[in-house]
Amino acid sequence: MHSADGAMSGDMMPMAHMKMTTLGPAHAGDAVRAAAIADTLRGAIEKYRNYHVALDEGFVIFMPKIPQRVYHFTSRPNAFRSIFSFDPARPTSLLYRKTGGGYTLVGAMFTAPNRYGPKDLDARVPLSMAEWHMHRNLCMPPKDRELALYPSGDAPPLFGFQGSIATDSACKAAGGRFHATVFGWMVHVSPWETDPAKVWGTHEDEEERGATGH
Repeated sequence: MHSADGAMSGDMMPMAHMKMTTLGPAHAGDAVRAAAIADTLRGAIEKYRNYHVALDEGFVIFMPKIPQRVYHFTSRPNAFRSIFSFDPARPTSLLYRKTGGGYTLVGAMFTAPNRYGPKDLDARVPLSMAEWHMHRNLCMPPKDRELALYPSGDAPPLFGFQGSIATDSACKAAGGRFHATVFGWMVHVSPWETDPAKVWGTHEDEEERGATGH
């Protein structure tokens, strides 16, 4: 889960590495149901505005020493529960922006099994309101070259979520480890936003529009 978390901390992935649902037609009750999920989430994670509480409860920061737009604090128990059921009060990850010497809570991330189809995802969060995404065709570097996941200078990386390698054969030739899919479906939620498009959007544009209601 940690590697997948890190992917969403930078720019959106090239589409060779990203599969997304499309916004479907709205059905009666979709907006109300999505708003209820966001309301439940907002109340449940309010206490995590103090990021120390999240750490005390077992949330783990992905790569805290690597500069990121959004840091993922992940709960392994919540990630495991998400395989079998959906609880809007138990997100897989909490999303934070780094501010000064600490972190500011901006939202959360839910996950779902990669075997899920549109109907399954819609049962969790209406597809007319949210676009789920899944990471795919990933070539991870050899275990002794994990820093190769991150750009060095002007050269684009070969490996990882921003990498140029997107096929099994090319990955093997580079000595990497290929994954057709990684860790299932994900969706970000910014429950303090008032515009539904931003509630169910990603956090990739936060540098342009500022923190979400904090």
